[in-house]
Amino acid sequence: MNPTMALSLRDVCKRFGNTEIIRGLNLEVTAGERVAIIGPNGAGKSTMFNLISGRFAPTSGEIMLNGARIDGRKPFEINRMGLSRSFQITNIFPKLSVFENLRCAVLWSLGHRYSFWTFLGNLKDANDLAHTWMQRIHLDGKSDVLAMNLTYAEQRALEIGITMAGGANVVLLDEPTAGMSNSETERFIELIKTVTEGKTLLTVEHDMGVVFGLADKIAVLVYGEIIAFDTPDKIRANARVQEAYLGSLEEQGH
Repeated sequence: MNPTMALSLRDVCKRFGNTEIIRGLNLEVTAGERVAIIGPNGAGKSTMFNLISGRFAPTSGEIMLNGARIDGRKPFEINRMGLSRSFQITNIFPKLSVFENLRCAVLWSLGHRYSFWTFLGNLKDANDLAHTWMQRIHLDGKSDVLAMNLTYAEQRALEIGITMAGGANVVLLDEPTAGMSNSETERFIELIKTVTEGKTLLTVEHDMGVVFGLADKIAVLVYGEIIAFDTPDKIRANARVQEAYLGSLEEQGH
């Protein structure tokens, strides 16, 4: 495997019973690239993310992360190998404060393990890093606010912070701007760009404005296969992609 390749999927297939959802999928993502995964409903985007993050094991094929094979490994093992993921539905600890959520996220990466006798308030490195991440996601003024009392956009920002704070170098974001207003979406795109700088990013996104504003490359997934993988301009001009998914971008207002 090319040492600059952060993520590689080789002939990956996934069947549920007799139904084949992912059909010989191939994708190689270079370290530091921002890749958007687009495609119609039922194309297999969420299944693809579940395969990469370990929620599902592929029926066949190989998945490589930073040069190491990860297909069939458990999600927590893959996370500790450098991959982190957010979900379509906000996934935070609602009854913990913003600060406590972020401190939980940084503990393992700093070498802290489960210990009944450890008082978290004494872990200066974890507390400092949690405060740093609060600033990076613009929630430093809400340190003691319970996560369930944040606005929806703030909860999504917190989830991004939790996803990034563990130090993963490959990040999967599943529809990160879903449910946001246009102004919230614009701010969120800038936040994602800032906190993922230097990282490898894969994101599933339906909003074409987000896709073309964020991605270095776009992978188009249709019926479990990637039919195109290229720069946004070339994807926009690809007749096969337009026929299969995009249609007329002008009609969509992009």
